[in-house]
Amino acid sequence: QVQLVESGGGLVQPGGSLRLSCVASGSIFSINAMGWYRQAPGKQRELVATMTDGGRTNYADSVKVRFSISGDNARNTVVLQMNSLKPEDTAVYFCYVEGRTSRFSVYRDYWGRGTQVTVSS
Repeated sequence: QVQLVESGGGLVQPGGSLRLSCVASGSIFSINAMGWYRQAPGKQRELVATMTDGGRTNYADSVKVRFSISGDNARNTVVLQMNSLKPEDTAVYFCYVEGRTSRFSVYRDYWGRGTQVTVSS
């Protein structure tokens, strides 16, 4: 079993900052990629930012200049620093890991339960 626990969500005013953290625990052998997705009410889940084991990052165009993803593979941790937040960033943010539980298993996707981010004055 692999568990992902997110933290750091909350209410912030427009222009403010939040820092989301996610820790993967359990029987995880290796991680190929980690990242964040979000889902706003009435919308589909969308990519926010991802980072591969080799350090390559990918961002949604809407957050590219404002958000920054970083990770620590040794600690199975990924962090999303969100600056200059806008009301349209309001969503539930989900941590994502592409990992495997042994050298003989295939990589699969794991998801956290999500943390609410609300940007409002």
